[in-house]
Amino acid sequence: MNGNNYKISDIEKVFLGKAPGIIGRHRLFSVLVPLVEIDGKPNLLFELRSSELENQPGEVCFPGGGIEKNETAEECAIRETVEELGVRYEDIRIISQLDCLHTYSNSTLYAFLGEISYDRLLNAEINRKEVESIFFVPVEDFFANEPFIYKVVIKPEIGEDFPYHMVNSSKGYNWKKGDYEFPIYMFGEGEEKIWGLTARITHNLIEVLRKERELV
Repeated sequence: MNGNNYKISDIEKVFLGKAPGIIGRHRLFSVLVPLVEIDGKPNLLFELRSSELENQPGEVCFPGGGIEKNETAEECAIRETVEELGVRYEDIRIISQLDCLHTYSNSTLYAFLGEISYDRLLNAEINRKEVESIFFVPVEDFFANEPFIYKVVIKPEIGEDFPYHMVNSSKGYNWKKGDYEFPIYMFGEGEEKIWGLTARITHNLIEVLRKERELV
């Protein structure tokens, strides 16, 4: 296309139907936050990752993984749950997409709140190559127990060779810092430690529910 004839309508065509993405190089992941009703009470299901896994062995997580090509975030969350917990696609009911989490390590994590029948889980064959065990925590327990929150300050590491002269800043630049919170929960018979991204998603969900309860 000749640049002299480039029009706003040409630019508009580029973005027609284009879904918004993320600027920069990001790894995309998606998880399911499973609600399971036990004895009439809602519980959150957590996995204990296999100790044989290369990444994050033995840690607590939600079912999920990397988003594959031509796969939506929701499709990924459901597929990974089916593969890890041994349930069927039709056993999972998506309730809502939750808030998205961007990390300082260039990862973007999508999360979906869903429901799985306890009876279906009792008859499912867990993928032991990925999941050592599962456990449940009543949602009410999260309302009653605040997590320990450790706060971290994230500072950019700028090389001495940054070309400040090119941006008319010979005296350097006041680079912005960020902050990051690490909630830590202790639950379960084996004192499972829920922390990291899993705890951040959990804490955010509980805060959303707590605010709604306070309005009732």
